[in-house]
Amino acid sequence: MKVTDLSLTLFKWPSAPWHTGRTHFGGERQLGIVTVHTDEGVEGHAFLGSSRQGAEVFAGPLMELVKPVVVGRNPLDIGAIWTEMYRLNRMVAVRAIGAVDVALWDVAGKVAGLPIHRLLGSCKEHVPAYASSAYLPSPEAYAEEAKHFKSLGWTAYKIHPHGVPKEDVAISRAVRKAVGDDMVLMLDSMWSYNYEEALRVGRQIEKLGYFWYEDPLAEEDIYGYVKLHSKLDIPIMATEYVPGGLYGMAQWVVQGATDILRGDVAVSGGITPLVKIANLAESFHMKCELHHGGNSLNNVANLHVTMAIPNCDYYEVFPASGANKYGLVADIEVDEKGLVHAPEKPGLGYEIDWGLVKRNTVQVLK
Repeated sequence: MKVTDLSLTLFKWPSAPWHTGRTHFGGERQLGIVTVHTDEGVEGHAFLGSSRQGAEVFAGPLMELVKPVVVGRNPLDIGAIWTEMYRLNRMVAVRAIGAVDVALWDVAGKVAGLPIHRLLGSCKEHVPAYASSAYLPSPEAYAEEAKHFKSLGWTAYKIHPHGVPKEDVAISRAVRKAVGDDMVLMLDSMWSYNYEEALRVGRQIEKLGYFWYEDPLAEEDIYGYVKLHSKLDIPIMATEYVPGGLYGMAQWVVQGATDILRGDVAVSGGITPLVKIANLAESFHMKCELHHGGNSLNNVANLHVTMAIPNCDYYEVFPASGANKYGLVADIEVDEKGLVHAPEKPGLGYEIDWGLVKRNTVQVLK
């Protein structure tokens, strides 16, 4: 079995603008479908791009540099192919490398007739979801959204606050007061604070019983995280955008800079490195919580990894409004108990809405 071609289909992804603090999403974007073609007619697919950054910005290096690495190879040699692709990371975005890796895993699952999580070694059939907020205008707005999801049976809610310490503490208090003590709450400050601010906010949300404290400091500030970790009892979660990706994680563990590792198929570079990150965390008896993937099919890939590792407790729905859902016939849904369930069909197991793609195609690159 050989890869005969790799193509990228770009199609329109219109969505209403939204944001989390300084990070803006939505508007007119292009979502990409990376397709791995084989000589046996099996095709693997992955989405490339997000509502923040369209796929067209990754197209040139993907087709010029990554495609020659893949074409002519056995698509089941995923480990070897990923290693060669990652050597190009100075010139090729990790998100593009990750999309090809996901497409190769889709091929593998289809060839085996199994969902990807079965190939990885399934650990569970379902996990609870948490509703992850966008930027909302007031503490009351966050409180109302949290109560809404609690009423639907969801058991956890994560705040993306304003990035201003006093406002963020007020938001955290309002949400806890609104939902009571029986809902899991997390705070994701999105790299907004200096050390002193992060310490003050952390001490306040500790008192409120928050479940984790995510990304309070800049992603490269390992020294600051070591200090912060030594002063707080609340679990700290970092490494979402850690420099070096997979190969940068070890120092965060051995230096005691974080309690929980973080990753997803987009920012980590695919299913292959994400599983390795989770395994690294597990070897130290640490959790590895998966970040959203930025588009629907990446989130499906994340869901497969979630089901295949023992140390991920939650599935992130970001934003809670569903603004990242696009391009599939049916998307991942949360049931009345607040759970998401393992895919059951071969490969990624979710069908691309090819009618939508055809109506909105901008160009196909081969």
